[in-house]
Amino acid sequence: MIRVSDPLVVAEKVSGPLPELTADEIDAAAKRISDIIEPTPLQRIPRLSALTGAEIYLKREDLTAVRSYKLRGAYNLIVQLTAAERAAGVVTASAGNHAQGVAFACKAMGIKGRIYVPRTTPKQKRDRIRVHGGEFVELIAIGDTYDAAAEAAADDVAQTGATMVPPFDDPRTAAGQGTIAAEFLEQLGREPDLVIVPVGGGGCLAGVGTYLRARSPRTAILGVEPAGAASMTAALVAGGPVTLPEIDPFVDGAAVRRIGAVPYQATSRFGGHVRSHASLPLLASTESATGTASFRMITVDEGAICTAMLELYQNEGIVAEPAGALSVTALREVNIEPGMTVVCLLSGGNNDVSRYGEVIERSLVHQGLKHYFLVDFPQEPGALRRFLDEVLGPDEDITLFEYVKRNNRETGAALVGIELSSPDDLDALMKRMDESPIQGERLDPNSTAYRYLT
Repeated sequence: MIRVSDPLVVAEKVSGPLPELTADEIDAAAKRISDIIEPTPLQRIPRLSALTGAEIYLKREDLTAVRSYKLRGAYNLIVQLTAAERAAGVVTASAGNHAQGVAFACKAMGIKGRIYVPRTTPKQKRDRIRVHGGEFVELIAIGDTYDAAAEAAADDVAQTGATMVPPFDDPRTAAGQGTIAAEFLEQLGREPDLVIVPVGGGGCLAGVGTYLRARSPRTAILGVEPAGAASMTAALVAGGPVTLPEIDPFVDGAAVRRIGAVPYQATSRFGGHVRSHASLPLLASTESATGTASFRMITVDEGAICTAMLELYQNEGIVAEPAGALSVTALREVNIEPGMTVVCLLSGGNNDVSRYGEVIERSLVHQGLKHYFLVDFPQEPGALRRFLDEVLGPDEDITLFEYVKRNNRETGAALVGIELSSPDDLDALMKRMDESPIQGERLDPNSTAYRYLT
């Protein structure tokens, strides 16, 4: 195992056209990274297996040195640079995980790098980038999305002549990510029926899918995106990469407005279907005319992702970031045939503990356990007491009470958050509220008012 403190000596190579993304190239990438990246565990999860009736395995990419799979692609690309390219330094843009991979590789090979991240990147990820890169990297926070950081990185390359290390839109990056599939096929010792892959920019899906199509063609592939940033789904529907007008940045590791051209080209060759929700069984026996198993894309709600994160932490002690929990979230969204062997890629565990308040909140709302109301309290004594006695049930709690009018905090409409013991209790609560003389309105979680007030 090469120590990070020992810069690598890499033989000078001759620049040329980029390699094609193939299973052979992924095998070559596996050899390149083997000295610095140890295989991650393939872990059977009894709880998820019992939940689905299938054999569920997690590919634990959260246990790499940088707590995500991104080190694979970053290292595979940088280790192939020429001496001149290494001397010019590297530049990248990332939501955080790829940046850590680049930082680690820069320090390992003694290469200078500049890393652009969105200002929304969690502090935990920024701190880890600095730890992994040390004196070899400069961290620059700019813009509110990955795309803004990518634009700044591109400008840097144009001005300085440094080498770009794309997080997903490069066959060398995608080949590095594809080594995940080479590992779990060897670890499992047989072809899995289904592999579930989280999708952001699409590099991991491109690499893993390309390898499976060549080495395990009877394995079905399911790509999973957050509903608020479904750029791969949009590309497959449109017939090419498209730029989403807006995205929800919460699933920061997968919040990409536009997937890459290289991932799109690879993924579009998988064949299959695009679905916003997989209502039909996803069976490995469903094969195309070419004899390969099905490929589908689905989206999952951010609240459902939060629920999966909390369940992984509370049951298995696994700290998954939002993007890392995408594949596990999908297990509740598709009908998996009992007895199938399923590999879920747990892509990363770089989650800032300060975000757990929002994670819990989104999970409760998604499960129907937390609701917000605008309640118009009359300007008379005892109005709040009447609300508590007549409207609130014995097993319901007020988690938020705040008068909306800032200039008079004791009268008028108030924002009230109520947590239920069961989602089935909502109808009874609404009935009591309708019968009460105190007027109240439930806020729709998808409304502008909800986002503004909560």
